[in-house]
Amino acid sequence: MASGLRLNLTAWPAAFLALAALSALLFAHDAVRGPAAAWAPGLEWRADSLWLQPWRLLTAAFVHYDLQHLWSNLAGCAVVALFGWAGRLGRRATLAAALAWPLTHALLLWAPGLARYGGLSGVLHAAVAVAAVALMLQDARLQRVVGAAVWSGLVLKVLLEVPWTGAVQTVPGWDIPVAVAAHAAGLACGTGVMIGMACVTRRAEARRRPRARQ
Repeated sequence: MASGLRLNLTAWPAAFLALAALSALLFAHDAVRGPAAAWAPGLEWRADSLWLQPWRLLTAAFVHYDLQHLWSNLAGCAVVALFGWAGRLGRRATLAAALAWPLTHALLLWAPGLARYGGLSGVLHAAVAVAAVALMLQDARLQRVVGAAVWSGLVLKVLLEVPWTGAVQTVPGWDIPVAVAAHAAGLACGTGVMIGMACVTRRAEARRRPRARQ
């Protein structure tokens, strides 16, 4: 029983540490092998080839275009992993984040002007939304308050980025354009998937209760 509980509580941090490790390995490979042998072009999100190469919905998360881009997302993975562990998020929340990952990238097809994309920012925004909603659905009042505060803060961040004015924007201090549309897509997909999974779980539990009484 105790080992099962530990496995349940370590699923979330393990998943995001794995994402960070794979991203770092891909970046290191491309840096050492050079452009001729780089994997990034075959893995990044591309609007013109996504239908024929659907794996890009997943692999785009591992592509980073410079060291600053990589380090910021590695730090984000660490923060999200710690947040989920502290919130005692289990396998259901981890599954919700996994489902929101390709959905977030699929939603980018409707982002005008976005031709290519790589990085973990969309996935991380989706994960934060999943975690926040999961906490809001808990019984403890403190968890609900923390979840509501984090979700509201994420919504405010996305609104301040005004993604409706441009899917890709130049941000001071960044050497590459920032795909703010991915942040908005992550927020929407993470929130929607977690709420949907919670509804399905509660319906399943409600159907089992009468049988348990018999």
